[in-house]
Amino acid sequence: MRAILPALTAVFVLAACAVPNPDTEDQPPLGDFKLDLNVAVTDKASKMGVSRSASAEDWEKVLEAAIDKRFRRYEGEKLYHISYSLDGYILATKGGRLALAPRSAMSATVHIWDSATKTRLEERSKQILVLEQLDGETFIGSGFFNSTEQQMQNLAAQFAKAVERWLVANGDLFGQDVDAEAKEASAKDDLAALAEKAKADAAADPDAAAPTVVDPSAN
Repeated sequence: MRAILPALTAVFVLAACAVPNPDTEDQPPLGDFKLDLNVAVTDKASKMGVSRSASAEDWEKVLEAAIDKRFRRYEGEKLYHISYSLDGYILATKGGRLALAPRSAMSATVHIWDSATKTRLEERSKQILVLEQLDGETFIGSGFFNSTEQQMQNLAAQFAKAVERWLVANGDLFGQDVDAEAKEASAKDDLAALAEKAKADAAADPDAAAPTVVDPSAN
């Protein structure tokens, strides 16, 4: 299990602002990208900490739907397929104090393939950790208000947007100019988000072992 996964065992609401809604954002350019296959592997996922349960089949359905929604809109001239394995997840429950109500979270490892050659692009891959989007309900814990399906859909939408951000930051793979500063900024944003989450976990449970924060630029 990768070093990011232990951070999923204690996710709490200590964020300063809401996560943007992926469904209302503009579509960034992605060169010659056109989605071919969309493959989710969910049967090895671990339920972390205190969490609601969800079947592998349900995770596969909701993740593939979110990736389809995000990426079928791209109409480039070259086919690629996205494969990803769900590593672990937390679906918040109704338990705990409202002030420290847990947020739902998931981690997945993503690979991009050239469909024509059936090869992984420069062997690049990415482990992505996402938290559920904050709003008036999830700010005090989605387990108190949302169904399991709603929590999964929320996470899946955030995951699809995170995959898109990663691909845009690596747009050179799709024939698009991406300068070094843009890549560095993307990596720093990811690292900052993980660092903030690590501090939140430590504040919520001072006696817990601090999670390891992995520099995403090393992927």
